[in-house]
Amino acid sequence: MAKNTSVSPLAPADFPDLPVIEGVRFASIAAGVRYTGRTDVMLAHLAPGSTVAGVFTRSATRSAPVLDCQAKIARSGDEGAAFLVNSGNSNAFTGRHGVESVRAVTSGVAEVLGLPEHRVFSSSTGVIGEPMKHERIVAKLADLKEALTTGGIADAARAIMTTDTFPKGSATEVDVDGQTVRIAGIAKGSGMIEPDMGTMLVYIFTDAKVPQPVLQSMVSALNRTTFNCITVDSDTSTSDTLLVGATGASGVSITEHSIGFMEGLRRVMLDLAQQVVRDGEGATKLVEISVTGAASDDDAHKHAKSIANSPLVKTAIAGEDPNWGRVVMAIGKSGARADRDTLAIWFGDIKVAENGWVSPDYCEDEAAAYMKRQELIIHVDLGLGGGTARVWTCDLTHGYIDINADYRS
Repeated sequence: MAKNTSVSPLAPADFPDLPVIEGVRFASIAAGVRYTGRTDVMLAHLAPGSTVAGVFTRSATRSAPVLDCQAKIARSGDEGAAFLVNSGNSNAFTGRHGVESVRAVTSGVAEVLGLPEHRVFSSSTGVIGEPMKHERIVAKLADLKEALTTGGIADAARAIMTTDTFPKGSATEVDVDGQTVRIAGIAKGSGMIEPDMGTMLVYIFTDAKVPQPVLQSMVSALNRTTFNCITVDSDTSTSDTLLVGATGASGVSITEHSIGFMEGLRRVMLDLAQQVVRDGEGATKLVEISVTGAASDDDAHKHAKSIANSPLVKTAIAGEDPNWGRVVMAIGKSGARADRDTLAIWFGDIKVAENGWVSPDYCEDEAAAYMKRQELIIHVDLGLGGGTARVWTCDLTHGYIDINADYRS
């Protein structure tokens, strides 16, 4: 799992200047989970009164940390909370040893921070099927506690990277009844990306005061149009975890009717989700798949994912080939309702097909020139109803093979 040395051509110019979220402190350290000298563990400590919500992978082979988080997420408590995340080993498919590793880490964090164990949430990312050397993490917990600082979120973003080529962060400020609320988050992910819940590993923090049921409802709803609308390779991870912590330090109370706050949270979630696609293993192009006119929103989503996940579509995009026939193929196999004779397809503003046939105004040279762009939009209208969806993906290049063929070496 050698770390990538070249940065994705789709990466943002710089890591954003994330604001301090009062009520949460961060620390990162090199524990040697898999490699010597690499920062591979991050700790986030949330102040008393914080609430936590989350969504997790629905994989049938999900990891021990995910199962532990799921068991804890709805439990309340005013004692504060902590997130402990390691890279290098996913602690997935590790049997009883995996459960023991989670317990060792979470109980260790609980002890050094003075928290009940049910308020400690752990995540692991990396190689599947290898026993976790959790004692290496436990040995560093006291040092992590001493290193906690309000300004450590950027280092935390780097600590959770595996094959990522750049750290991912996003933030926004929201006005709520004349008062400012801050939201900031970090993410990791570049391969094994087809979330079926939330995402890769994502941690978002806000200084708003949000009751846990309200926060959970918002996160679950927003997840459907953000993280569950991205795909790199159609593979759902065993470890996907999204946790959101609200410290309440601003004193600004959020209710289910706080539309402005929900929109701010949506912006951060979507930005992080799209950054994951921008860092897709071997990616050179960011692609938005837009579907309208489907029989239902669910059908539109199925069509969009079928296009986004097609190796033939993705390799055509990598080769800058406007092969719209592959889009027709992906629609036909999706399992959702479609009618050849009402179908229309655009590459950007270029209509390439309509009414079951190539558009009479289609120009192959124009479409080929469009495909050379780094950011592309493929739009499909089914002509059947009002269902819509948007999905983001990337191309499939030989770089994906290079990274994954050598992943464990």
